[in-house]
Amino acid sequence: MTKASGEITLYYLHDPMCSWCWGFRPTWQKLIRQLPSTVKPVYVLGGLAPDTDNPMPEQMQLNIQDTWKQIQHDIPGTRFNFDFWSQCTPRRSTYPACRAILAARKQNPSADLKMLLAIQQCYYLEARNPSDADVLIDLASNIKLDVNQFKQDLVSDEINQQLLKELELCQRLEVNSFPGLVLQIFNKNHHIHIDYVNCNSMLKQISALT
Repeated sequence: MTKASGEITLYYLHDPMCSWCWGFRPTWQKLIRQLPSTVKPVYVLGGLAPDTDNPMPEQMQLNIQDTWKQIQHDIPGTRFNFDFWSQCTPRRSTYPACRAILAARKQNPSADLKMLLAIQQCYYLEARNPSDADVLIDLASNIKLDVNQFKQDLVSDEINQQLLKELELCQRLEVNSFPGLVLQIFNKNHHIHIDYVNCNSMLKQISALT
């Protein structure tokens, strides 16, 4: 926030392949619609898992499937397509999906949120693997990006450096699990407790600080 603008920043720290972020999405959408006009939501990528071509260990696959079931229990209405675990070769690698969001943003400032939703839907509903470049390129085509430019940007040093900067911001904001919410007022950070099913408690926290 600056004295000149009077703007307050609400950082939303997330990863496109974070299943709790997927569960939180409907409540987050309600929250941003009800934020005061002085509060600006800013998305920050958390990068859950770096690049790897190694298949995900079986126990990790089982643990994540259990997490999906827990989310369905805790956040009624959340949908997951468990065919993903039999139809794909899971890898513990979310950086490609993060870079895809930044590559989309480079082409159009509003395209990053379209890419975010496309990644979440393909992963959780369509049982496709957004750790794979060909899936991300197909999503870029679906949301009407310049595919050739997207292919170049997806593997560029520029986009990778941008991702590293966002990861550094996560560290400075002291968030290491996702989703995370941090309200910044005059460079002072306030962590907002997340309610996955009701935005009112988060609005009250924000109101009390602003």
